[in-house]
Amino acid sequence: MKFSEIWLRSFVNPAYSGDQLAHALTMAGIEVESIEPVASAFDNVVVAEVVSVERHPTADKLSVCNVKTGKSDNDLLQIVCGAPNVSVGARVPCALIGANLPNLMIRKTKLRGIDSSGMLCSAKELGISEVADGLLLLPNDAPVGMDFRSYYQLEDRIFTLSLTPNRADCLGVQGVAREVSAITDTDILLPFAIENVSDEINDTLNVHVTAPDACPLYCGRLLRNINLNVTTPLWLTQRLERSGIRSINPVVDITNYVMLEIGQPMHAFDLAKITGGSIQVRYAFSHEKIQLLNGDQVDLTPEMLLITDEHKPLALAGIMGGSESGVTYSTTDIFLESAFFSPAVISGKSFHLGFSSDSAYRFERGVDFAATRSALERASYLIHSICGGQAGAVIEIKHELPQRSSVDVRMERIKRILGIDLNKEQISNYFRRLGFKFSEKDKCFSVMPPTYRFDLMIEEDFIEELARIYGYDHIPTHYPHASMAMLPEPETQHTTIEIKQTLINLDYQEVINYSFVDADWEADFVDNHKPIMLLNPISNQMNVMRSTLIGGLIANLQFNLNRKQVRVRLFEVGCCFLREDERDCKQIEKISGLSYGDFSSEQWGIAARNVDFYDIKADVEVLCRGKSVEFKRFSHPALHPGKSAEICFEDRIIGWIGELHPRWQTKYGLQKNTILFELNLHSLKPKLLPLIKEISKFPPVRRDIAIIVDNEISAYSLLSCMRTVKSAIISDISLFDIYRGNGMESNKKSLAFRVLLQDTEKTLTDEQAESAVTSLITILKNQFGAELRN
Repeated sequence: MKFSEIWLRSFVNPAYSGDQLAHALTMAGIEVESIEPVASAFDNVVVAEVVSVERHPTADKLSVCNVKTGKSDNDLLQIVCGAPNVSVGARVPCALIGANLPNLMIRKTKLRGIDSSGMLCSAKELGISEVADGLLLLPNDAPVGMDFRSYYQLEDRIFTLSLTPNRADCLGVQGVAREVSAITDTDILLPFAIENVSDEINDTLNVHVTAPDACPLYCGRLLRNINLNVTTPLWLTQRLERSGIRSINPVVDITNYVMLEIGQPMHAFDLAKITGGSIQVRYAFSHEKIQLLNGDQVDLTPEMLLITDEHKPLALAGIMGGSESGVTYSTTDIFLESAFFSPAVISGKSFHLGFSSDSAYRFERGVDFAATRSALERASYLIHSICGGQAGAVIEIKHELPQRSSVDVRMERIKRILGIDLNKEQISNYFRRLGFKFSEKDKCFSVMPPTYRFDLMIEEDFIEELARIYGYDHIPTHYPHASMAMLPEPETQHTTIEIKQTLINLDYQEVINYSFVDADWEADFVDNHKPIMLLNPISNQMNVMRSTLIGGLIANLQFNLNRKQVRVRLFEVGCCFLREDERDCKQIEKISGLSYGDFSSEQWGIAARNVDFYDIKADVEVLCRGKSVEFKRFSHPALHPGKSAEICFEDRIIGWIGELHPRWQTKYGLQKNTILFELNLHSLKPKLLPLIKEISKFPPVRRDIAIIVDNEISAYSLLSCMRTVKSAIISDISLFDIYRGNGMESNKKSLAFRVLLQDTEKTLTDEQAESAVTSLITILKNQFGAELRN
């Protein structure tokens, strides 16, 4: 919303400077985006009259003019001018000798041998407009000799508001003036009175509203014998131009002016182009088309509201008129329309059509239906005053308009929300300044919202209005006071931050991805062909909820490889979503990691090699923080069938680890092996408390057990069995060698275990040590068919 400061001050003129007024509006929620002067700085320019024009003797495109500047009756200035529209009697701005124009200083000079004592100016040369095709022609009654800046009101400034969608009432200068009046406690003075134009003709059009829900109020009237070959008054065109609207013809200018002044969009139809003698307000038929004033040809759909005659659409209601029924300079009779259209019917149509309009911008936010007829009378008066003609009676078709209900505003609630104690007199004064009708009883105000404030519906809305007028910057700041207590930190749980820090210490970097992923990722990495679909995805590539984190990690890896990173180690903690049945799903928090490229950063102390399965297995063991986890061979859709394992703890599967399947390596353009792991986060959180035991003073005894077993028997199962049945004097059992090859059957393998024995009370004898080791060997033979290796 743009408007002239002088125009605003014609309604309300507080004792504020322009900058102070802008600050007051902004602090009250009506943001002033910018304040700009209407013209560049210049001086010594006056209104002048061209007395004579002669052709320059040596230049066809130049004219020698005698110009009256009002300095004296007989003193005429000779000025050489190249403008094509210079003529005798024209009144134009004239820069005198010594004038400082934007980027130019006027001096006495000679042009092709002829003296020139000044310059006749265009709007571009004065910095008023960016383009000009000749001199700036002024009205014939412009006072000769008057300072041009004063005459043209160039000390004016343009305010640009950045309004929130709920403040449609400020899309007219009158609405902004109401706000200024309330904020500054200054009386508002209407510079005009809404004068009803008397009915001079009996002609009317029949109006049929077949969509009363979309158009609850429709007003119109005929105006005949108007003259559009008159000049739109300077004050009106100036206000339009300073609001960003160009002058078209007097009738269109007046409808635009009333829209800017009151906030009510209007439209004028050429009566000669309306056939059938009636106007209809209806929804479009699917086969209809209309060419709008902006030149667009629109294929109409049934949800679009139209203004039509008996044969064709005339306008897209609330958005833009049709070119076939537009007012031109040859128009003599018009039908003037002012209506209230439901915001829900207009909203979104501009976006669908690919353009917006001042009318649609206002209607989709809501206009004041109580001002619909007043705006028609205002426009009728201006047309009658400027263009002449005779007016017919006003046609008004009214249906059920939006109902406004009074709202109770409690003083106790005001204090609770705002934190300030406003007394009855202050509240009454603020409501009165805002123009609200209200009554007061038992510390409660019953307030009726005005018709132009669609945003006031509940008690908190009115409390916000009180805060705006009181001044947000006047509400005192109260710092919160609260007692602080140290929260207990569970001794038996690791926090998520601790778990993340473990991976960070292992040289991983955290990433955060969307929970919405590509359905192809779910099919590739977890063989999930029925993922949880999103009804309204933000993009086609983010249309399902993820059930694993690895798709995002692979995408992050690709992003890094495309930027020439050769070593990537990433992890993510996030929620995954699994379907339990057709209607319900569950959310599980997981932690997943990825390693690609070299085992370590390039350095002289470690030989370069690619990261492998066992490197990441070691990282997972660190992440499990001493838990006795088991790695079992298994098959996973995303992993290499011979280089993958499920991770188990206490007979529960808590995750998996493995190398990315070669198929996906190729599909996603990964040149080196990619190692991945994923675990349920809650399985990592239980903390193993330390157990205190006595340290033995006696030397340990070591015995080695070398056995031969089938290839299918895992070392972990052997270790687990021995640790379960071991004697109390055995302190540790560990695997230190695996052998397959020469001298060994193809389906067999040799495992060597180290057994440490130690007693806290005495030195062990050979007999005690041999007895404990023999019991382990017996268990291995009986349960696993193991043979001692020679």
